[in-house]
Amino acid sequence: MTEADTIPATATQDVVLPFTVPALDLRGRAVRLGPSLDAILARHAYPVPVARLLAEAIALTTLLGSSLKFEGRFILQTRTDGPVSMLVVDFQTPDGIRAYASFDKDGVARAIAEGRVSPPELLGRGHLAMTVDQGADMQRYQGVVALEGESLEEVAHVWFQQSEQIPTKVRLAVAEELTRSDAGPRHAWRAGGVMVQFLPESEDRVKARDLHPGDAPEGTEAHEVEIDDAWAEAEALVGTVEDVELTDTDVSSERLLYRLFHERGVRVFEPLAMVERCRCSRERVEGMLAQFSAEQVDDMTVDGAIEVTCDFCSTKYHFDPAAVHAMRGEG
Repeated sequence: MTEADTIPATATQDVVLPFTVPALDLRGRAVRLGPSLDAILARHAYPVPVARLLAEAIALTTLLGSSLKFEGRFILQTRTDGPVSMLVVDFQTPDGIRAYASFDKDGVARAIAEGRVSPPELLGRGHLAMTVDQGADMQRYQGVVALEGESLEEVAHVWFQQSEQIPTKVRLAVAEELTRSDAGPRHAWRAGGVMVQFLPESEDRVKARDLHPGDAPEGTEAHEVEIDDAWAEAEALVGTVEDVELTDTDVSSERLLYRLFHERGVRVFEPLAMVERCRCSRERVEGMLAQFSAEQVDDMTVDGAIEVTCDFCSTKYHFDPAAVHAMRGEG
């Protein structure tokens, strides 16, 4: 691209836009989430700080999961000792997103009252796991990173350094949007992100410096890789991105990428539409219930019925206990 007016106009919400910057040996993705994100968050009526944290996790997972080249899932999950004890984001290729957060209501209320609502303060200490699931017949891959007071952006950088050992820069942002309607003010959530990776084809661009040994056995020494000025330039450019540029619906991903890389030349590819979609079904829940013992089924029964609520989409499934016992082959 050489002129701003040559950038094609595409949808600015719920899309992932792959791109490359050949002059810097970069590949990357930009994500914009709107209605799909809003549907996930509104369904649970999370407190605002929890919603913002989960939205950031959803944007990060979408950036990573949408890069998978096979049919499968990419799952981000945190387990921590903070007021928000767990985040789960499940990306189903090629375009499906679902997510939920578990939190201590009183703990979050105290954090809000005391102004302790940054991601590190809400999460506390624990770990973040990123899992690539290629299906029942393939081995899962999981990378685990300690959470010790970092933001999700910072944790993503550590994960890439340790697992893929690819120089990677991530920027994430979340915004609340208030609009007017005939029914009064309407609240909506927006999130955006951009990720770039340095993948040089020429060995001349790879020199020596210490790099984390990643998933190698304990005791393995760091090996040395040094990256030329191209990566330093890319990191600096992405570091200039402001939150509003990632969430403003009037600024498309194409426009943002032009602002960042027009001097070097940036090539964008076909945008990928994202949707909010849960994989739960009555059949799946029946299969889960069939794995419980008769005693466990009885313990689930309340007022003569069994109710199962999907953590992701909040759909409620009701079952007759007698039918569940019959399904398990019990008279």
